[in-house]
Amino acid sequence: MAIIVWLIIGVALAIAEVFTTTFLIVMFALGAFAAAGAAALGAGLLVQVAAFGGVSALSLWLLRPALQRHLNLGGAGDSIGLAAIEGSTAVVVEEIDAEHGLVKIDGEMWRARSHDATQVIPVGEQVRVLHVKGATAIVWKD
Repeated sequence: MAIIVWLIIGVALAIAEVFTTTFLIVMFALGAFAAAGAAALGAGLLVQVAAFGGVSALSLWLLRPALQRHLNLGGAGDSIGLAAIEGSTAVVVEEIDAEHGLVKIDGEMWRARSHDATQVIPVGEQVRVLHVKGATAIVWKD
C-alpha cells in the first residue's frame, strides 16, 4: 500500500511541476519515486521518509542548478521583447536621417531615425539601437 501512496504523491508532484516549470516540485517527485522504490524493497516507513528527503535534497542541490543552467531558466539578465532590441546593433537598409530610414535588427525590418538630427547614415552602415519609440528604432552611428 505504501508503494501506491508514494507513486500517487510522485505523479501528483510531477503534474504540478508542469504548471510551474520551475524544476523545483519535480525534485520532490523524484524523492517520492525513490521512497516508492524503498517501499517496494520492503523498507520501513522511516527508511522511506529518509529516501524521500535524501533524494529530494540531493536533486535540489545537484540536479536543479544544472538543469537551470542548461535550459537557461535562471537567466534573469536575459532580455526579451523591446529590451532585447535596445542596445543591439542593426544594419541600415535605407538611408537614415532625423525623419526616416529603415534598419534590419536580428532579421526584422524596423523603421528608424537618427538620434542626432544632423546625422545622416548611409545604407550598409552598422548602427546601435538606443531605444525604441513606438514602432521606430532610434539609432546612433558610433
